[in-house]
Amino acid sequence: MDYAIRAETTADHGAVRAVQALAFGDGDRVPGLVDALRAAPAALPVVSLVATDEDRIVGHVMLSACRLDAPARLVDVYTLSPLGVHPDHQRRGLGGRLVAAALAAADAAGVPLVFLEGDPRYYARHGFVRASGLDFRSPSLRIPDAGFQVHPLTAHEPWMTGTFVYSDPFWAHDCVGLRG
Repeated sequence: MDYAIRAETTADHGAVRAVQALAFGDGDRVPGLVDALRAAPAALPVVSLVATDEDRIVGHVMLSACRLDAPARLVDVYTLSPLGVHPDHQRRGLGGRLVAAALAAADAAGVPLVFLEGDPRYYARHGFVRASGLDFRSPSLRIPDAGFQVHPLTAHEPWMTGTFVYSDPFWAHDCVGLRG
C-alpha cells in the first residue's frame, strides 16, 4: 500500500483516538494520553503525525516534550509515544515509516535525544539502543532495562546523560512502565 504521512490536524483527532484504541486494545487509556499530551504546556511543541490510506487514518505517532535531568542542567528531549497502527495495516512497514518520520522531525528541530519504552527487537531496527548502556537512568522501576531505549540525534553531546523524566500526562494516565 502507498501510505501518506503528514502532520495531524484538529479534524483528525477522532480518527487518531480510534486508531490508538484499536492498536492498544485498552479502552481510553492511550487515547486519553494523546489528548492530554496535545493540551499540556511543554517546552517543545508536540509532533503528531498520521499515516493515511486513501484519506483514511490508519496510523499515528506522537513525540512529546520530556526532560533529561543531566548533571550540568536540564535538557529538553522527546519521547516517542504512542505509536499505533490500525490492526488491518500492521506488519506492512507502516510503523517503521512513522518512526522514521518522527525521528527526522526531532532531528530537524535540533532535539538531541528521543526516548521510548518498547520492544528492543523492533526499535533496534530504527536506531534505538538500550538507554542504560549510554548512562541514562529510567524514570521508573517498572520499565524493564531492555525496554528503556534512546535514539541519539545530531544535537546530542557526550555530557547529556542522566535521568529521563516523563511529563505529567504520562503519570496521570498511568502510561509509564509495565503493570501486572
